[in-house]
Amino acid sequence: MPLMNSLEVISSDRFEEIHQASLKVLSETGIEFHCEEALDMFRQNGAQVEGKKVFITEKMVSDALATCPETFTWTARNPAHTVTVGEGFLVQPNVGPVFIQDMENGRRKATVDDYANVIRVCQAAEHVHINGSIPVDPSDVDQDKKHLHMMRAILKNTDKPIIGFCFDKKAVEEDLTMVEMAFGGADFLEQHHCIGVLVNPLTPLGFATETVETIMAYAKRNQITLLAPCIMAGISGPINLFGTSLLQNIELLAGIVLVQMTRPGAPVVYATASTTGDMQSGAFSAGTPEAMLINAPDIQLANQYYKLPTRTMCGITHSKEIDCQAGYETMMSLMMGVLSGANIGVQCVGTLDALMTLSFEKMIIDQEILSRVFRIQKGVELESDDIDAQVAVIQEIGSRGTYLSHPSTFKGCRDLWSPSISDWQSYETWAAGDQESIVVRANKKFKAILENAPASFLDAEVEAALDTFVEERC
Repeated sequence: MPLMNSLEVISSDRFEEIHQASLKVLSETGIEFHCEEALDMFRQNGAQVEGKKVFITEKMVSDALATCPETFTWTARNPAHTVTVGEGFLVQPNVGPVFIQDMENGRRKATVDDYANVIRVCQAAEHVHINGSIPVDPSDVDQDKKHLHMMRAILKNTDKPIIGFCFDKKAVEEDLTMVEMAFGGADFLEQHHCIGVLVNPLTPLGFATETVETIMAYAKRNQITLLAPCIMAGISGPINLFGTSLLQNIELLAGIVLVQMTRPGAPVVYATASTTGDMQSGAFSAGTPEAMLINAPDIQLANQYYKLPTRTMCGITHSKEIDCQAGYETMMSLMMGVLSGANIGVQCVGTLDALMTLSFEKMIIDQEILSRVFRIQKGVELESDDIDAQVAVIQEIGSRGTYLSHPSTFKGCRDLWSPSISDWQSYETWAAGDQESIVVRANKKFKAILENAPASFLDAEVEAALDTFVEERC
């Protein structure tokens, strides 16, 4: 039986009030869209447009929400990995780290090879359900062409559901063409949601050209948009935590309207990725308790009031190395994210240094942290006859017996959670052995994953066609 309670930080009787406050800003203050195609579409749908600013009406919002799917299927090339978004908690790779880190090579700028290796580790990870995006940003290729290298690496090294990238219109169309080649053509994409894309508003109250072009390109192809404002309270949003939650909801509603105007019924994920700014430095704050206190109200609103699939940023840390701080900040943030009721979690697979660095070893350690959280989320099983059965066992053993050899123990002993990387040996056994740290064990494990990773998940003919497609454009 799943846990009976989720993390709720506002009362549900405030939802309508929050929604109306959001509509007030959208209709009276407006929001900027830096794309002429989008502005024309808003005009055609009756919106007032002044320059780049669009004034979105209550009807536009209600019409858009009415056509958003409450759940949807995210199709993988391997049907065994296909997932339903809007039910349970799924994990995707991180977005944004510039540096890669491991024991032997230290912290360094990431390369395309590093990128491919991260995709391979995510493919092997039990608790990563969606693959792709930009878990590390390659620095060794032309920045105008890196999307081609990254998309080829994704399609070659995973058969899980995939996430693409937000770039200019030409790059996005190239990526979607590559996905069509791998999945079986435009007709297949028309009928299946195969790839998602994460987009961030231009906070406060704006959407940049590349973002709008990406949203529209994905929606036109019936693909998935994950809308995620990245607001820093006190810097790009109000210092008041609820004020930043409100701004986040306003920007999300504006993006939802754009998606649904482009193609009614196109899948959209209501994603939260805001936190506080560090008031001493003006920098992004990771591992703060206040991040989920900003995001949880919006997740509640989306889950209970708008009936939309949700995603949140969780599992982040400001620590620069795999230490105690990295452990407690990651667990706190991840646990709050899962308990908030979000359907997808991001930034919880190996990040360090406020999302600047990805650690191969921490990718492995974070899989165990995820496993612990998933076990807690499952709660305690209590079927209708369990109480009577347990009374019988307790009475059978009595006062001086042992449960160790009881048949019920043999039946259930393998159901208990056990660690994948933590050391549960006795001190004497540990002292007599190699005395390896968890980082050393994680290092060995990620290397073994890479050593045993398949050379490719693509048919030879498809891979050759993708190689030609990339080479012609590079």
